[in-house]
Amino acid sequence: MDPLEETVAKRALDAVDERRVMDTAVRLCTAASPTCSAGPAADALAAIFQEDGFAVERPVAEWPASPAVAVRFSHGKPARTIQFNGHLDTVHLPFLPPQVKNGFLVSSGAADMKGGLAAAVEAIRAVRAAGAEVGVLLTAHDHHEAPWGDGRQLRALIREGYVGDGVLLPEYLADRLGIAGRGLSIFRVRVRREGEPVHEVLRPAGQPDVVGAGCEVVRRLKELNSALALKRHPVAGTASTFVGMFHAGEIFNQSPTECRIEGTRRWLPGESGEAAREQLRALLGEVARETGTQIDCEVSTPGDAFELDPTGSLPRAFQRAHRAAVGYELPTGLKPFLDDGNNFYSLAGIPAVTHGPDAKGAHTLEERVPISELVRVAKVYALTAIAFCAP
Repeated sequence: MDPLEETVAKRALDAVDERRVMDTAVRLCTAASPTCSAGPAADALAAIFQEDGFAVERPVAEWPASPAVAVRFSHGKPARTIQFNGHLDTVHLPFLPPQVKNGFLVSSGAADMKGGLAAAVEAIRAVRAAGAEVGVLLTAHDHHEAPWGDGRQLRALIREGYVGDGVLLPEYLADRLGIAGRGLSIFRVRVRREGEPVHEVLRPAGQPDVVGAGCEVVRRLKELNSALALKRHPVAGTASTFVGMFHAGEIFNQSPTECRIEGTRRWLPGESGEAAREQLRALLGEVARETGTQIDCEVSTPGDAFELDPTGSLPRAFQRAHRAAVGYELPTGLKPFLDDGNNFYSLAGIPAVTHGPDAKGAHTLEERVPISELVRVAKVYALTAIAFCAP
């Protein structure tokens, strides 16, 4: 019999409590937690679980400033363990304390992703109250948001075995089941010349032009982007290069000694991230030789490309749960951003489904999430756990 048609599934749905999930989200949002300083939010989450009678682990996972949170719940003899994973850190913007207005929670971190984490917490409460035969692992961590964080705490958790047989991530993607996404490297280029800054009319003959060299870097990156656009993945689209920052000089008529360029290089599923980075290094080397400048490049890679088989056990369980809770299955499509699911896929080899509340304003001063969406996600997560873990 379909476990979602059994009484236990109805009990789980009935156990989801709107007031309780809202209070959980408010408590998490009350704790300011900029990336690399998410300890207060982690402590708040640990306290919430302890008050509810759950055993809590606090693995350091390479970041003693704010140890992660891990909670395990198991009942009966589940066939699998499902993991709920989220980050507790927020981007470095002025802190906005939580307010509940007109059915919305408005706060720093409400959209990305304390609201979604609160829904995952409520799902664990619901399956416990229902007596469902499930195995659930919840992990929550710091060091997610770039450029301040580099993902080290999640990677350490994966290395230390804090993984399930499949993972749900309550990021703010609600309108589709993301089955493919691009890998990402962030580059920080420094174009330099020897000597001191000098007035433009006093430049010696033959002095390397760091601004001109920087412009040539940008031109060639745009040229590369056009070439990459010729190959299209059926879901993930095209690989790309992008420049978002260009800095040089201190005044309009000064010949500077340095130019800085920052941007991204994204690649498709099935392509090599290392090959993409080597292509970037080769391009920069050519410009350095041709312009007489020195070009250094620092590259960080938050995650590799991602693919999900929509016919696999976790996507099937999720779609059945979404249909049971909401009335329909989601269309498949692109996962537009890179999240922790990319690392679970590439480092742990487990399927990862990103699905969370229909929240707005992520990475802005206007983060907001409907309370009704927290309830919906909690129900979908509870039913997904029941369907995925069924013996």
